[in-house]
Amino acid sequence: MLPETLAFARATRRIVQLWVGLGNPGAEYALNRHNVGFMAVDSIAEVHGFEPWKKGFQGWISAGRIGTERILLLKPATYMNDSGRSVGEALRFYKLDLDALTAFHDELDLDPFRVKVKKGGGAAGHNGLRSIDAHLGQDYRRVRLGIGHPGHKDRVTGYVLGNYAKAEMDDLSDMLGAVAAEASLLAAGDDARFMNEVALRLA
Repeated sequence: MLPETLAFARATRRIVQLWVGLGNPGAEYALNRHNVGFMAVDSIAEVHGFEPWKKGFQGWISAGRIGTERILLLKPATYMNDSGRSVGEALRFYKLDLDALTAFHDELDLDPFRVKVKKGGGAAGHNGLRSIDAHLGQDYRRVRLGIGHPGHKDRVTGYVLGNYAKAEMDDLSDMLGAVAAEASLLAAGDDARFMNEVALRLA
């Protein structure tokens, strides 16, 4: 770990939750549907005035407070298929268990721009979740950000690694804004109300 990152990590040892956005690093992936997890934590960091992003735990980290909760945001830079390595390093450093982990990720089985939260479950073919499951287990919270399904399994890879269409940008912005605006409910563990309030904002 870089010295400045280690100093940052030591200064933030009171972190009580780890929120991970799943995606792939690099400008060529920035607007991919598969990167909506990165977009979600970026939006949360901006709305809630988190610290500037720094390198750490094989990714980028930003610390801040939402309500009474000290939260570390993490964007793994390991590429999606190896996300668990970065997530595991951060969890171990802060001595957190899986109850403290929330993963934000794209969800094929939800209509575009719908948001659902669940605890545990399988990876449903999502390589980022599969990597976290392999490294740490399945018993963590997932914020599922709907991208819809292209209709046939042969089209899935191209679809998730494709960019959002220009016509989708307003809906994408609305969804990310709603997630960030209601993040205090997520931080407090009120998942049902979080889902309800986000849905009302997007109605």
